[in-house]
Amino acid sequence: MKPLRSLACVVALVILGLSLMAAPAQAAAASISLSPAKGPAGTTVTVTGTGFPKKSSGTVSAGTSSAAFKASASGYFTADIVIPQTSQPVLDVQAVSGTVRASTGFTLLAAPAAEPSPPGISSSPLRFGVGTPGGPLAGSELDQVASLAGEAPSVILSYKDFNQAPPITELNAVRSRGATTLLTWEPWAWGGGSEQPAYTLKRISAGNFDPYLREWGTALASWGHPVMLRFGHEMNGNWYPWAEGINGNEPGDFAAAWRHVHDVVAATGATNITWVWNPNVPYWGSTPLDGLYPGSAYVDAVALDGYNWGTSAAWSSWVSPSELFGYGLAELSRLAPGKEVLVAETASAEQGGSKADWNTALISYLAARADVTAVVWFNFNKETDWRINSSTSSAAALASALAAR
Repeated sequence: MKPLRSLACVVALVILGLSLMAAPAQAAAASISLSPAKGPAGTTVTVTGTGFPKKSSGTVSAGTSSAAFKASASGYFTADIVIPQTSQPVLDVQAVSGTVRASTGFTLLAAPAAEPSPPGISSSPLRFGVGTPGGPLAGSELDQVASLAGEAPSVILSYKDFNQAPPITELNAVRSRGATTLLTWEPWAWGGGSEQPAYTLKRISAGNFDPYLREWGTALASWGHPVMLRFGHEMNGNWYPWAEGINGNEPGDFAAAWRHVHDVVAATGATNITWVWNPNVPYWGSTPLDGLYPGSAYVDAVALDGYNWGTSAAWSSWVSPSELFGYGLAELSRLAPGKEVLVAETASAEQGGSKADWNTALISYLAARADVTAVVWFNFNKETDWRINSSTSSAAALASALAAR
């Protein structure tokens, strides 16, 4: 009997093995995953599914949002869905294909705070402008000034010497900000000091620089948008080689050079230029303005540069805005009646008084004058800290004064 019993056992095992081989494999359970799995409402989420019926169609849903999907031959799919607004901290995301269903949760996070809109340009008749160390291409510097002042500058000051090409890229950068360039054109080589025989006023008038002048005129004419050009600013001082009485220059030379530069540039068709004649505020010993003025036909606007040095220098003392600019503005009105007037460079030191009070007084004083159309802040830490934010109180006062004008 033992052999028969053994044979029966073998047969039973074979039958059992065959039945196991014939049985279908158990299908893997369907599942989904999310990427990302958390975020604010409005987040686009990629839903990845596995284990769904082969080549089946289905729907992914999350609250009020839904998206269709089609599984691959292996039961895999991906679908994108946007997370809707909901009060639930965790939103159920489901994928359904026929009777097969899988779900998981998306964790809702608070939306990030919206970035504040940058300050815009004021519509005030007194325009606010600025010059910064990096110039028109230093967007971060200009943005910082806008933040400090509570408004974006509508005039941006820049400087070029007689060895530099027309700054069309910079002009475009300023224009893209909705501002106007106040372009300082200096007839010298930067860093060469006040005695530069190659740049005497007589050489300019004699035509030695005419090809260069025509290059600038042609480029500005081709560019075609408004630009304010101040040639040889602060000519009544003694610190630049275009001043009379130094560098071989004689009385009458500056006005003659100005007229020559104007005529050569104008002949290129650059009618988009506003010619800005710009002395320093007159001081004891400065060159009288009458002999420096080239005539009304050669000037579109006039300007002054003036700084309150306070006690930052051994020779200086605190001066109010009216003391600083009063006489010079009267002189401009006498020489150039009816011309637009700008304060093209100004700032105050901290030493010797309250810079905050000075800033407030400056804007109030200039805003009360119908002839002054712009004030341009020299935002440099140079001879002293002229910057708007040399102190917190200075920045706050200027912003408040600009807002109140």
